[in-house]
Amino acid sequence: MSQILGFFSAIQGLGATVMMPIIIFVFGLVLGTEKGKALRAGLTVGVGFIGLNLVIGALGTNLGPAVEKMITRFGLSLSVIDVGWPAAAAIAFASTVGMVIIPVCLLVNIVMIITNTTQTVDVDIWDYWHFAFTGALVAIVTGSQTMGLIAAILNMVIIMVIGDYTAPGVEKTLGLPGVSLPHGFTGAYAPIAIVINKIIDMIPGVRKIDINMEKVQQRFGVFGEPIIIGTALGLVIGAVAGYGYGDVLRLGISMGAVLVLIPKMASLLMEGLLPISDAASEFISKKFSNRGKMYIGLDSAVGVGHPLTLSVSLILVPLTVFMAVILPGNKVLPFADLAVIPWMFVLITPVVNGNGFRALVNGIVVLAAGLLISTNLSPLITTAAVNANYTLPSGAAQISSICDGANPLTWAIVRLNDFGWIGMGIVAVIAVGLALINRNRILKEARELKQA
Repeated sequence: MSQILGFFSAIQGLGATVMMPIIIFVFGLVLGTEKGKALRAGLTVGVGFIGLNLVIGALGTNLGPAVEKMITRFGLSLSVIDVGWPAAAAIAFASTVGMVIIPVCLLVNIVMIITNTTQTVDVDIWDYWHFAFTGALVAIVTGSQTMGLIAAILNMVIIMVIGDYTAPGVEKTLGLPGVSLPHGFTGAYAPIAIVINKIIDMIPGVRKIDINMEKVQQRFGVFGEPIIIGTALGLVIGAVAGYGYGDVLRLGISMGAVLVLIPKMASLLMEGLLPISDAASEFISKKFSNRGKMYIGLDSAVGVGHPLTLSVSLILVPLTVFMAVILPGNKVLPFADLAVIPWMFVLITPVVNGNGFRALVNGIVVLAAGLLISTNLSPLITTAAVNANYTLPSGAAQISSICDGANPLTWAIVRLNDFGWIGMGIVAVIAVGLALINRNRILKEARELKQA
C-alpha cells in the first residue's frame, strides 16, 4: 500500500507540465492515434501548459504588489489572511484524505464512465486536491477520516456532473471542442450563475442589458480589443494603488499583455488536444453505441483566456478589496488569491452567454458571499494547516483562501456535515440524484446520436 501511495505521490510531484504530455501521448495511443501524432499532441499540450503558467504567473506577479499597495494606502486591517491556493493545495495533499485522493478519484471516474453517469475522462489529476480540501475539512468537523473521504468522493461526483452539463457551453462560448472542465473551484459557481441568470431574466428592463465583448469591439473598433481593455484596466488598478506614473504604465502594459497572451497559449494547448479529442469521438462511436459524446476533463486554466472572463476579473480586483472593508461580518483580507478570480468566471462566462453585465453581477454576488464563506471556514482551514505542519504567516492568527476557502460547494458540504451522518446522507442523496439525472440525459443523447 505504501508503494502505491508513493507512486501517486511521485506523479503528483512531477506536476502537470511533465505528466500531461505523457498522459495525452498514452491516451492517444490507446485511442488508435498514430505514434507521431500522439507524441506531437502530448508535447504541444505540455508547451501550452508551460505558456499558460508563465502568463498566469505574470498576472499574479504584477497584481500582487498592486493589491499590497492598495491595502497599505487605505490602511486595511483584517484578522484572517488569504494565503492563496498553493497553500490550500499543500494543506489538502498533506491531509490523510489527500494522501489517497488521486487513486480514489481515478477509480470514481472509471466507475462513473462504466455506469454512464459521466461523459468525462478527467485527466486533470492534480486538481483532485480541491476534493481532498473538502474532505480534510469534513474530517475535522466530524472527527472521522472515513467521512472526510466520502465527502471528497461526493464532491467529485457533483463536479463531474456539472462538468458534463456545462461542456456544450464550454465548446460554444470558450471555443474548446471535446473538453469539459470538472474543476472543483470553477464548477461550484456554474449552478449559482444559472440561478442568478434566471432571476435577471425575470426583471423587466434589466434582462435586456447585454454588454457583449464582440459587440463592444465592433462598436469601439481598436479601443474595444482585449489589448486596449487590459491596458486600460491595468492603468486604473495602478492608479487606485497609488503607483507612480512609471509603475502605472508598466502595470497597464503588463495587463494588456496578459489579455493577449493567455488566449494564444490556450489555443496552442487546444492545438495539441484536437487530434486526441477527434480520436476519442471516433473511438466511442465505434466501440460504444450506448454513450453520448465523450469529453476530456482539463484544468479550467484552458478557459481563462476569454476576453470577458479576464476583463470582468480585473474590474473585480479593486472591488473585492473594497467589499472586504465594508462587508459586515467579513474578517478576510483578500490578497494572494485575487489572481485566481478568472478561474471563478470560466464557467460563468458560458452560462451568461458572454454577457458582461450579467457576469459582473454574478461576480459581485459570489465574491461577497465568498468573503463571508472564507471567514466562516477560516477556523477549520487554520486547524487543517496546523495538522499538515503548515507554517502560518508571521502575525497571522487565522488563515483562509479566496480559492477553495470561499468555495460555496465546499462550504455547503462541510456545514451539512455539522449534522453528522444525517448531513452526509443529504449530500449523498444530492450527488447520487444528480448522477442518475445525468445518466438519463447521456442515454437520451446516445439514442439521438444513433438515430442521426
